[in-house]
Amino acid sequence: MLKGKNKVKKAILAQKSKGEVPLIPYITAFDPDKETTKRILLEMAEVEPCCVELGFPFSDPVADGPTIQKAMVRALKNAPTLDEYFELVSEVRSQGFQIPILLMTYYNILYRYGLRKVVEEALSSGVDGFIIPDLPLEEIAPFKKELKGSSLALVLLCAPTTPEDRIKRISKATSGFLYYVSLTGITGARDRLPEDIRQRLILVKKLSSQPVAVGFGISKPEHVQLLSPYADALVVGSALVRLIEEDAKSSPRAIKNFLRTLKGSQ
Repeated sequence: MLKGKNKVKKAILAQKSKGEVPLIPYITAFDPDKETTKRILLEMAEVEPCCVELGFPFSDPVADGPTIQKAMVRALKNAPTLDEYFELVSEVRSQGFQIPILLMTYYNILYRYGLRKVVEEALSSGVDGFIIPDLPLEEIAPFKKELKGSSLALVLLCAPTTPEDRIKRISKATSGFLYYVSLTGITGARDRLPEDIRQRLILVKKLSSQPVAVGFGISKPEHVQLLSPYADALVVGSALVRLIEEDAKSSPRAIKNFLRTLKGSQ
């Protein structure tokens, strides 16, 4: 496992130095159950993504489209707790899973659990950072205070509508990478990405002091080919979650093969 602070950023830069565009796959934990999630993670490891975005299910996922919403509904049928999430991470770590894991969820979940306890359990279990899509720049201070001095990343987001001066401020506050949302809207696989996405990524990269990852809508090898020259990492979510919806039993291998196809198209 990577040592020292900010394992997420180190992992991105390590793959970039090899001429690769790092992939960041997303799945929802406990969809449809804990054992399937563990199997998917262990299969994913063979493709060597730079890190994994492992969602904790929430009943009102405002940033997510229908595919991930349905995944969260399936996961919530198991009534998972954050304690069980951290146990899941500990278990895959004990089985040799070394890729950095980002806990993606909504702020209310973490706030109710207790921010200090979240940080302690994340460090203890092997979580490497957080993506909290409904936590705005103006509200991050309490969580940043608890994260101070730890190795944990707090990944912040910006969008096509984010003004340039705000992108600069977000990039200074983020750690691990800056998450650029490719479109105005919710997550979901798309046939086409926005026409101006290359120009937007060039601008965001100029403004950001951190690596820039792009997500929302990426689902095809052509998307990887289009974005590879302009982004430091690519987030792939709904296209993977759909494979779980179609056939949960075979999804670990199907997801691995899908990621392998995307990686081969770089």
